[in-house]
Amino acid sequence: MLHEMKVSGITIDPTSNAPIVILKAVNADQALPIWIGILEATAIATELENVRLSRPMTHDLFKNFLDTLKITISKVEVCDLRDNTFYAQIYFSLGDKSYNIDARPSDAIALALRADCPIYVDDKVLEKSGQLDGEPEALDNSEEGKKWKEYLEKLSPEDFGKYKM
Repeated sequence: MLHEMKVSGITIDPTSNAPIVILKAVNADQALPIWIGILEATAIATELENVRLSRPMTHDLFKNFLDTLKITISKVEVCDLRDNTFYAQIYFSLGDKSYNIDARPSDAIALALRADCPIYVDDKVLEKSGQLDGEPEALDNSEEGKKWKEYLEKLSPEDFGKYKM
């Protein structure tokens, strides 16, 4: 089953300093964090904040290209999670034909925001992302590492939406 999601915000992983896009379910109490690259985070953040630049960024350029050819994005779907890598599909139509292509979730989300189309996440992705083998283990056993472990264990999905880029 697919769950419609909205971009709740972008935060930074305190350990790796990598950006994380947070998707929240529209009709449920579910959240999905996806680690992304800094350029993709910038593309998502500029669209979320409605920032217009003097020159088109890559995702803007691609959306302009699609508009010129009258190609419509109908939805994007985060469809799988394998070996800590998320996978997505972009669904689009040209005339009376429908297509879908493989994409990184960050690119699919950036385009979905520009196309104002829904973002879906498959059940199996939510299940896989929530699976932990046993209790989380801190790699850093120093006092500082223990404090971070305690802090992270107390985080709820709502906490991710508090921080925007």
